[in-house]
Amino acid sequence: MVDRFGRRLADLRVSVTDRCNFRCTYCMPRELFGAAHPFLERSLILSFEEIERLTGLLVGLGVRKIRLTGGEPLLRRDLPELIRRLAKLGCDLALTTNGTLLRDQAAALYAAGLERLTVSLDSLDPATFRKINDTASGPQEVLAGIAAAQRAGFERIKINAVIRRGVNEDGILDLVEQFRGSSSILRFIEFMDVGHTNGWRLAEVVSAAEILATIAARHPLEPVSASYRGEVAKRYRFRDGGGEIGLIASVSQPFCGDCTRLRLSADGKLFTCLFGELALDLRAPLRSGATDVLLQEMIRRRWQARDDRYSEIRSAATAALPRSEMSYIGG
Repeated sequence: MVDRFGRRLADLRVSVTDRCNFRCTYCMPRELFGAAHPFLERSLILSFEEIERLTGLLVGLGVRKIRLTGGEPLLRRDLPELIRRLAKLGCDLALTTNGTLLRDQAAALYAAGLERLTVSLDSLDPATFRKINDTASGPQEVLAGIAAAQRAGFERIKINAVIRRGVNEDGILDLVEQFRGSSSILRFIEFMDVGHTNGWRLAEVVSAAEILATIAARHPLEPVSASYRGEVAKRYRFRDGGGEIGLIASVSQPFCGDCTRLRLSADGKLFTCLFGELALDLRAPLRSGATDVLLQEMIRRRWQARDDRYSEIRSAATAALPRSEMSYIGG
């Protein structure tokens, strides 16, 4: 099953909640996601059974990798039960988290069948960390969660850091030193214009090339070939054998041409692009008795009509286009 640009469906991001215990300035700024924000009611969120059914249908259409996201997915009650259900589908199963709840849940997640973890950590400096995430938590809690995950059995945990000019670019090398020589893979992400609430400006983007030059000035690097088509991070390894890093350059070096992803929101909307607004509602037909054949045909038609390439055409004209917020669409 391919879209209009010949891109084959392979990856699925599943948001299990739109709630989060952080208020990151680039995702859920507190002034817009405060106590009065209308988060999804429980009745509107897909049940584990519904997620399992839809995911199974998507596997039948070509999905081979599944990633659970949020909001913060570890806020979803009884998440290991969903992982047990999805692990039976035989796909690569991963989860992205801010890490603060990982210390108490890592063992259960691993025992349920979760294979891979990605943890967000934008700064090791406590003051900068709190400035970005607007939370009482600190980087030590995230590091403790990573350590707990390693003890539970998770290997090669990915660490994601969003770099924003004037905020945390001075901490790039601190992150490198923290994880260099470990089994973790540090990945730097350019500040992206997802949604309309993060005050994105191009001037605040620290390009992947700039990040790479900063690291290479201290630790020589060499490129690593991509593991598969659609791999979003450009990989580099330290020449002295100290591991590898990744750079996700969706602003300066768009990779729309290789995008193989679908995103399923917590309330059952299917998005064909991170920057999308128009979505296919699967919850309504699912709950009104639609057959598996009908649901798969709806998904098939949507993917085959897909022509998204927002990052390739990004301009002043696209800035006004409606886009869903990252906390809702699942990152």
